[in-house]
Amino acid sequence: MINFIVLITLNTFSVLLSGMKRLDLIIPHERLNEVNELLHKHKVGGMSFYDIKGRGRAKREPVSVGRGVMRYVPEFGFRTKIEVLVPDNVAKAIIDDVLKMFSTGSASDGKIFVYDVAEAYDIGSKEKGEAAL
Repeated sequence: MINFIVLITLNTFSVLLSGMKRLDLIIPHERLNEVNELLHKHKVGGMSFYDIKGRGRAKREPVSVGRGVMRYVPEFGFRTKIEVLVPDNVAKAIIDDVLKMFSTGSASDGKIFVYDVAEAYDIGSKEKGEAAL
């Protein structure tokens, strides 16, 4: 019984070593094309992005309402969220390049979140793992 448990643990560990990462990048919308070019440079096959609203530590600027007479500070800001799946060996290089290219020291520069992905499947070709990316 003990050998069986060790075998499962080793198989899980090997999947994590040769796995994939999901990178979620929350960036100002103006940076979308630059990030897209960076992902092309790293030969990332695809990405998803969408506009989001939220709040964080960034300072919010007043905006004009109507004919510009009134101004108010909005509670939520607009950003773009990019999601990409990449092999483990590419994830660190992408993160380093994004930090190097876009970091100005401001809280409004954005965020990067990294998640482990256990499996990925391409529905059309029925490939799995890195081949599905």
